[in-house]
Amino acid sequence: MALLQDILYTVRIQSLVGNTDRKVTAVQTDSRLVEPGACFIAVRGVQQDGHDHIAAAIKQGSTAIVCERLPQTIQDGVTYVVTSNSAEAAGIIAHAFYGAPSKRLQLIGVTGTNGKTTVATLLYTLFTSMGETCGLLSTVSNRIGAAELESTHTTPDAVSLNQLLKKMVDAGCTHAFMEVSSHAIHQHRIAGLQFVGGIFTNITHDHLDYHKTFDEYIRVKKLFFDGLPSTAFAIANLDDKNGVIMLQNTQADKFYYSLRTMADFKGKILENSITGLQMVVNETDVHFRLIGEFNAYNLLAVYAAAICLGEDRQEVLQYLSNLSGAEGRFDYVISARENVIGIIDYAHTPDALHNVLTTIKQLQKGHEHIITVVGCGGDRDRTKRPKMGTIAAEYSSKAIFTSDNPRSESPEQIIKEMHVGLDPVLSKKILDVPERGEAIRTAVMLARQDDIILLAGKGHEKYQIIGSERLPFDDRQTLLNAFKEMDK
Repeated sequence: MALLQDILYTVRIQSLVGNTDRKVTAVQTDSRLVEPGACFIAVRGVQQDGHDHIAAAIKQGSTAIVCERLPQTIQDGVTYVVTSNSAEAAGIIAHAFYGAPSKRLQLIGVTGTNGKTTVATLLYTLFTSMGETCGLLSTVSNRIGAAELESTHTTPDAVSLNQLLKKMVDAGCTHAFMEVSSHAIHQHRIAGLQFVGGIFTNITHDHLDYHKTFDEYIRVKKLFFDGLPSTAFAIANLDDKNGVIMLQNTQADKFYYSLRTMADFKGKILENSITGLQMVVNETDVHFRLIGEFNAYNLLAVYAAAICLGEDRQEVLQYLSNLSGAEGRFDYVISARENVIGIIDYAHTPDALHNVLTTIKQLQKGHEHIITVVGCGGDRDRTKRPKMGTIAAEYSSKAIFTSDNPRSESPEQIIKEMHVGLDPVLSKKILDVPERGEAIRTAVMLARQDDIILLAGKGHEKYQIIGSERLPFDDRQTLLNAFKEMDK
């Protein structure tokens, strides 16, 4: 419980109707969750406008309304606060209501197109291994200490986010590591939060269904670093051409990591194999369990953040060398009899798919075939479909086009769009198998001894969205079942 006037501190108020010297029992952006005495914030969403639900919120017992325009009917006993941006206000108000939890631990945000989940998860695992109690907010899972909670969005809504951070503080967490998506930045879900550090991994073609242009996608990502305070640190990948641009206007202390050129945190790959990476990191030889150049970048980002947080360099490398990656990120299993390697990866962008397949190419000893099972999500950025199809065909011996999460779209139509622009030679490498389970079983039937199968696009997900239904489906388990049949 808090006073309305206290949680409105720093909100840009345009006008006010009613009294702010009143107690608020809860903060909500969903009118269905409103309880008596709650403050309801009317946020304009992509699909719904909270202003349409103000009357319902008052009927549920809300005594304070934050909005961008006053409703036609003003209710007695209700305070109305008009602001220029209620989404931004939601973040600020929620943060204040829950006792400014981000100021009571060390909060680090990770943004970029690829690598966010792995970097955030590795940081959580690293600091937990080093004896700290930590929180994690990621696509794969939300964790408060050792407890795991279901994760439904890369970055939760502002109210849920601050509730989680408050629970982390109450559980004694000293650090929290969170993925910061471009949607969350644009929708002000992180408004009001105090970050001690931010990490930029890379930026490539993604989410253009939402942001419309690549320049706008970059601009939104950059806003995260523009908002960091002078007391924070900002870390960027110097080998990404937008790395310097991301940090050019930040007030935070700037640091860079690189595999290609001199940087504050410099890495060099000596060997890349199925057993891991042998690297030199700032003149220290170290072996990591993770595989691939993209993971070399992820490890450098984690190492850089740990040093910026004041940890000992040698101790960090020692602990990092024993860590595994996030679930569904270059996750591999090997069939017992035929020694076929199956790799499960979340790669669902052209760049991520390219990174995974080039890494697999580096693992080839010469005669192995690469069989890629890949699809594209329905109701999402359609422009990346032909790019994904071409990359899969170019880097694979055989590519099987299938469903990802088709949602309201026809899987056959999505697959058809993946074929656009393919030349006749590449087209001969492709099989269309719309049902994903059948596609995985087909890949296993086609595989011979020592071949490599890549299941791309779903990674950690234990479901498939078909129409409006979320149906149980697990790439890893489906692959394991197919391997059992193979090895009989």
